[in-house]
Amino acid sequence: MRALFVSRAAASVLLIRLSVGAVFLSEGIQKFLFPQALGVGRFVKIGIPAPAVTAPFVGVVEIACGALILLGLATRLAAIPLIIDMVVAIATTKLPMLHAQGFWAMAHEARVDWAMLLGSLYLLRVGGGPWSADARLVRPGANPNPP
Repeated sequence: MRALFVSRAAASVLLIRLSVGAVFLSEGIQKFLFPQALGVGRFVKIGIPAPAVTAPFVGVVEIACGALILLGLATRLAAIPLIIDMVVAIATTKLPMLHAQGFWAMAHEARVDWAMLLGSLYLLRVGGGPWSADARLVRPGANPNPP
């Protein structure tokens, strides 16, 4: 379990955490602020099953995992649902666009999706880095088995 929190990444991983965490946190909040455009209404439009349940669920996942990524708390674990989120987003919105409008239209619209997917994959691989809550949990001298 300790291995999930250990990271040998450079301090600059903080920049990736800030980018990925802030985008997911913001997008999750917007699913509730603008439900017709970005939440339930959008899920209906793209054909996601049970949109009244799945849109709020995805919004909560994006808010919670985005906040965890920002804090660097359980970074690797928080990255996993965000990777799934991005794979589903690309499969349901960008692949149909690729088929209908071609590569360049899809590439333009998918730029944030790809950046968030790759950023999340990177965080899954390297962890939160030295400036993270994860690092504080496993720092030398910390009690590995708290009471």
